[in-house]
Amino acid sequence: MARIIAVANQKGGVGKTTTALNLAAALSIMEKRVLIVDCDPQANTTSGLGLETDQLEYTLYTVFFEPENALQAVYYLHAPYFSILPATTDLVGLEIDLVDKMAREYYLRDLLTGLAPSYDYIILDCPPSLGLITLNALCAATELLVPLQCEFFALEGIIKLLQTYEQVKKRLNPNLVLLGVVLTMYVSSTKLSREVKSEVFRCFPDHLFETVIPRNVRLSEAPSHGKSIIHYDVKSRGAEAYISLAREVVLRRHSDAAPSTARQ
Repeated sequence: MARIIAVANQKGGVGKTTTALNLAAALSIMEKRVLIVDCDPQANTTSGLGLETDQLEYTLYTVFFEPENALQAVYYLHAPYFSILPATTDLVGLEIDLVDKMAREYYLRDLLTGLAPSYDYIILDCPPSLGLITLNALCAATELLVPLQCEFFALEGIIKLLQTYEQVKKRLNPNLVLLGVVLTMYVSSTKLSREVKSEVFRCFPDHLFETVIPRNVRLSEAPSHGKSIIHYDVKSRGAEAYISLAREVVLRRHSDAAPSTARQ
């Protein structure tokens, strides 16, 4: 059965989509069967992997309430072991559609139930908010991965996410565990990045990934070519970092014995 990893942070611009997309690609070149699900109405993962959003007949939105048709919305990418369930801007209407639904938190979980046996990993790229789509992702996931930008306000930004995580775990999805926190946009030569890393380690000693994702021009270029960094420039520092992160993810399976909240 697939490990379902929600990549989430309600703060925008932290490298969330970059992490979801490139982690998925790195796992696929390790010959893991990977499905990435674009849960963000901005659809950056979809366009960043070369799909034309205005030409998609089936998307996450079109099959969201029809789990029996989920396979129709899975597209196979030009890379072995790698598939996508894409999004378009239509997904923005999902928040409204879900408001009056019974058990509204579990629709994505139901959708993925039929797909999970075909994959080793399902990566959920969540929107930069804590709305009903993100809540659905947390209820569908087995693990939560949090990308954290190297800036002083970064820790403040994830406190609310972790509070939501704890509530979801307590009341809606007891199987959800915190896989880890990964630092993004890291510049080793700056004092700021080093200080943020030290502070994050102090707060999350059991959950901080050893791998850090550097600022890298090639990482920024890859989506404009419709490719992951792995398939755009596998020798770049960005590609090396995500391959390293993928290795850690494969090896790291928390028992949830470690604390989930940041230390004060």
